[in-house]
Amino acid sequence: MRERCSAVRVWVDLTNSPHVLVLRPVIAELHARGHQVEVTARDFAQTLQLCERFGIEHTEIGRHRGAGLIDKARGLAARSAQLARWARPRRFDLAIGHGSNDITVAAWLLRIPCSTTFDYEWATIQHNVNCRLAQAVVVPDVIPPERLYRCGARGKLRQYPGLKEEYYLSDFEPDPAVIDELGLDRAAPIAVVRTPPAVSLYHRFENDLFGQVLERLRGEQVVVLPRTPEQRAELARIGGFVVPERAIDAQSLIAYCDLVVSAGGTMNREAVALGAPVYTVFEGRLGAVDERLIALGKLRRLQRADEVKLVKRQAVGDAADRVRRDPALLVDLLSGPARVS
Repeated sequence: MRERCSAVRVWVDLTNSPHVLVLRPVIAELHARGHQVEVTARDFAQTLQLCERFGIEHTEIGRHRGAGLIDKARGLAARSAQLARWARPRRFDLAIGHGSNDITVAAWLLRIPCSTTFDYEWATIQHNVNCRLAQAVVVPDVIPPERLYRCGARGKLRQYPGLKEEYYLSDFEPDPAVIDELGLDRAAPIAVVRTPPAVSLYHRFENDLFGQVLERLRGEQVVVLPRTPEQRAELARIGGFVVPERAIDAQSLIAYCDLVVSAGGTMNREAVALGAPVYTVFEGRLGAVDERLIALGKLRRLQRADEVKLVKRQAVGDAADRVRRDPALLVDLLSGPARVS
């Protein structure tokens, strides 16, 4: 049995919806090991709603400042300063973020050891900040290290096997209640569609294919999960889709649906982890994780909207052959700079 060290103070920052999912079991494992954990969260997408849904106590700090490069730079400076002011008197031993530039900069200013994690290597502007300022960079082992060396990650990489989704979904069991919550017909096929990450720097263009997919699926039983209020308003104007008003149990919805189409990344990989058929309409440069999933036939890259076929699949719910990985490994990798055990 590993000898455990004395409790340390850990700071976790959540800036986007997927970060809540990824770091939830990390926070729980840190608590289970007897460490003190405080969480900050940004008001963006469904981040705060998901914190509430999962019972993660948090301090709300900052908001998203816009999609432009100048807006992002101002937002980074402003929120990093806010975080530093908040964190200074708390004397943390370790800071952890999922691609959060804000906590990396704030931790660097305060000389707090910091770990960052992500699974898409081509967000180079973001990674040039995180990889250079953090002490540990935790990524999937399918990402070639040399892709991150140019961002300053040499000597800092800590790699893990499989998908991050296989770790944070390790204790997940799907609940069919979400089907009734959304008023869906269980007997008819269900599609789940995730909108493009329109405010991301690595995806700065309109996705025509995504719009064509929406048109093709119009009239079917389709749940669309928007990222921003602007996307929600546009979907309301178009009409013809189920658009949840608040954060829902999206993982259960994916487990029970018949098709997933996403212009992002996390939901695609959740579908793979949960055994749902999934297409990607991401138009940016593919990362190593998606390249591997496509090569294995677990993820399909959509070329034309008419390739989409929504039919009822035979097996739904929890796949018997699901891969479940222990999130304690992620905690060990992320906590290295502070020697947390």
